Parts: sequence; structure tokens; C-alpha cells
Amino acid sequence: MHPTPSTALPVAVIGAGPVGLAAAAHLLQRGLPVQVFEAGSSPAAHLQGYGHVRLFSPWRFNIDRAARALLQREGWQPPADEGALPTAAELREQYLLPLAHSEALRQRVQYGARVLAISRRGVDKVKTRGREQAPFVLQWQGAEGVQEFEARAVIDASGTWGQPNPLGAHGLPVPGEREQAAQIQYGMPDILGAERGRYAGRRVLVVGAGHSAAGNLIALAQLAEEVPGTAIVWAVRGQDLRRLFGGGSKDGLPARGALGERLRALTEAGRLELHTGFAIGRISPDEAGRLQVHSAHDARRIEGIEQIVAATGARPNLELARELRMRLDPWLESTEALAPLIDPNEHSCGTVRPHGHRELQHPEAGFYAIGAKSYGRAPNFLMATGYEQARSVAAALVGDWAAADDVQLELPETGVCSVDFAAAADQAPGGACCGGPPVQNASACCVKDEDAKAAGATGCGCGPAVARPKATSACCG
Repeated sequence: MHPTPSTALPVAVIGAGPVGLAAAAHLLQRGLPVQVFEAGSSPAAHLQGYGHVRLFSPWRFNIDRAARALLQREGWQPPADEGALPTAAELREQYLLPLAHSEALRQRVQYGARVLAISRRGVDKVKTRGREQAPFVLQWQGAEGVQEFEARAVIDASGTWGQPNPLGAHGLPVPGEREQAAQIQYGMPDILGAERGRYAGRRVLVVGAGHSAAGNLIALAQLAEEVPGTAIVWAVRGQDLRRLFGGGSKDGLPARGALGERLRALTEAGRLELHTGFAIGRISPDEAGRLQVHSAHDARRIEGIEQIVAATGARPNLELARELRMRLDPWLESTEALAPLIDPNEHSCGTVRPHGHRELQHPEAGFYAIGAKSYGRAPNFLMATGYEQARSVAAALVGDWAAADDVQLELPETGVCSVDFAAAADQAPGGACCGGPPVQNASACCVKDEDAKAAGATGCGCGPAVARPKATSACCG
């Protein structure tokens, strides 16, 4: 164990979303004082932005155990059907708002408090002597200006939703993206609700190949049925649509599988204009004020676009921890130890084997990023993963190493790597790796890898993996 700052100081939690509030509940369960900083004016502010979206996972995977116990002590009743799929708004209103406003937490969450930076009191990033005894100091912006707060430890659960990726395949905004910002929205706008007037009767381009893009396309297809003249264009960088459509009926989250099946049906019916292998190079307006979207690699362009929805994922804000000693994966921006388990270059499966405080720790003792932010730029985060991260980290902060290391993560069995498993296995180096998390062998990334290792295979048991410095485990796919 490392020496720590005064135990009289609270643990600071950044973000009052699902994982941040779960962290606060676990800390209180462990007897630790806690202070939560939330940049929004109310709990789970990011969920408000996509409240219309129905989640893939049922209620039982979206309620943290410590939070449930805290709420039930105050008379809260869980949803009657915990197998039902809530919308983001329902999750917020029926679970997260009662949690944040509970007697245990309501005085411990500061709203309108945007954390700007984290450091150590009297010690900059360069200095080593006395570092771990110095308390953390958080600078945060509130109604009364910039203030400072001291903490014994910091848990950053601020997520990534507020940091959308730009349109450029090179990770940068393309020329014209900033200039045409009035015609671009990122993430999952409420196409059938609050934003309906923006898209109805327009020619709309959706960019991206993930679940957010699929949800946007399906919403636009419904809008097109209701409002003639609504035209849908879809641009993706890849060529193989099997990965885009997902696992269908083989997906352990039926709603996620159904989403891919609906998107496949729309595509095969010709109800959208599809451009594959299309990496955006620049955007320019035409004489009528519509947009021309140019390919980065050839002379192709998509013309007459009136609105763009960029469903291109998100990335973490790393500026908060600039003065801390971090060990980040150089391309995912997750913790270095977690990266081999989640790298989308190596894993096409949707599940990740259980992990806790050890994979989340940094050289800066007492600082952890959990939740979606812990995954950096990797897109395969599930809420239940963040809850178990919170439990493990809280146990580690009180020195209960047995509990901290006993990571028990219940996730739905995905069993999928692509929509056409046999064909994908034939084309991928070494085949696809899938089947859900390993049952016994913690060094394996998934069931197929576990079976291969049990049969005597070494390394990535299902084939060659992408080389990665200091990788403790890797799996192909």
C-alpha cells in the first residue's frame, strides 16, 4: 500500500452520471466521505441529450448493487419488470434522479461545477518527493468563479459523450467542418421529436458505422415514411457490411441484434443511399447553401446534403489530468493495462473479460478513471462494466484487496463478432474470437480463446493478434 493523504479528506468523484453516482454509493457503503462534481445543472446531464434512445440492456444490468441498496433503504422500488428495456430518459427519471436526490447523496453532489484540472497540493508533475502524501487539488468552475477542493483520492467518471469525434478519418475536423457547423449535429439527435423540423423533408447524411449511426438511420427512415421528400444518405469508411449489421438473432442483447437486422432490411430495400469506403476529406457549400461532401481518397463526392449527423463516436478529455502522472495506451487513451482487453483492432466481440482497480490504476496513486472514460476511444463499453469498476476501486481505496481483486462481472453473452460468423472467420487472420467472457481462465479474452488455451495454445489462442507493447493478453478477431 502507498502512503495516502489525510483520511479525513473526502474522495472526489467527477460526474454525476450512472457510473459516478454508483461510485459515490460504493464509497459511502465503505464509510468514505465523498464529494461529487457535476458540470450540468442536474444529474446525468448527458443522458438528457439522448433521452429518446432506448437502451440495449434491460433494467437489471443498469442498476448498480450499492445504489440499489441505498435507495431501497429509503423506500425506493425498482421497476416492476427488470427485463424491460428503458429509454435513457426513463433510466434517468426512475433511477438516477432518485439516487442523486436520496438522503445519502443529495448534500454530496455539487451541480454547475465543471472540473478544470487536477493536481497535487504544492507538487507539480515533475516532483516525486512527498508526492503521494500530498492531497489532490481540483480546480473547478462554479457560479462564484474558479475554486479549489482538496481530496484524498479522485475518481473521474466524466465519460466521453461531451467530446464527439470529428468527421475526419484522420481524427481531425476536415476543412469546412467548423465553418458548416450549423448544419452538423453529433451523436444521436432527437430526429423524431425535438429535432424533427430540422430533418423532415431534407436530404440528410449520416456518417458512422456503429449503433448510434444505425439508430439515427432507422429514425430517419421512419421520418421519411411520414414526411415525403426526406432522403437518407449513409457514408461509412469500411467496405464489409457484415460488421456493420451486427449479429442479428445471435446477439445476447436482442434489441442490439434487431437494430442491425432493421438496418440491413433498409439497405437491401434501397431506402437509403449507401456510400462505402468513403472517408470524408472536406466539406464545401454549393450555391444553394447545400453541402458537398468530398472523399479523402478519390474524386467521389456526395452532393445536395442539407444536414449531417456525425455518429462518429467520442473521445476522453485528457486535459483534466495533465498535471498527473498517467500511463495511457498510446492509441486508445485508456489505461495501458486495460487496452489489450478492449482494443477494437483486436477484439470484434462485444464483451470484455472482468477487470477492476489493477487494470485502471495509474502511476498517480489514488487517481482512477472509470466508466466510458476508462475505455478511452474504444467503443464497446457497457454500463454494468462501470458499476463493477466502481465497486473494485472503492474496495481498493479502503485497502480491502481481496474484495477489490474479486471482480465478478455479469454481462449478457454476446456470442457474436460479425453478422456472418463463418465467413468472417475465413477472412480474418486466425478467425474471429467470440463466445462471451471466459468462464475460468482469466488470462483469456473470451470463450473461444479460453478453449484454445485449454487445448494447449499459447498467446492469442484463436490466432495471431496485433502486436502491442507490454500487452498482458491479446485476442484476435
